[in-house]
Amino acid sequence: MVLGASQNPSRYSYLALQRLQLYHHSVFAIGKRKGLVGNVTIENEKKDWKDIDTVTLYLNPLHQEEYYDYILSLKPKRIIFNPGAENSELSKLAAENNIQTLEACTLVMLATNQY
Repeated sequence: MVLGASQNPSRYSYLALQRLQLYHHSVFAIGKRKGLVGNVTIENEKKDWKDIDTVTLYLNPLHQEEYYDYILSLKPKRIIFNPGAENSELSKLAAENNIQTLEACTLVMLATNQY
């Protein structure tokens, strides 16, 4: 799931949505505004999605707090904090819930087969 998704082609979250689809990953997305990137609908509200493997964050830490409980409730295997989204408080909460955290770039991980 991409949190902080955007339809703006100049945003890294937009590129991540495109590349995740290119690499045949199932993708869900939440952003400020509803929209569509490729075949992925960007929702603007929290959905009760199941079987979320990874949450990749493109939100400033100040905007993440409202999503803490939501992210933890999804029970992802990992959270990727993309550059600018690093958050020690959420990392600690994730660790307490046995969720792996990475400070990494989703785009680089995909390009180097580390995703």
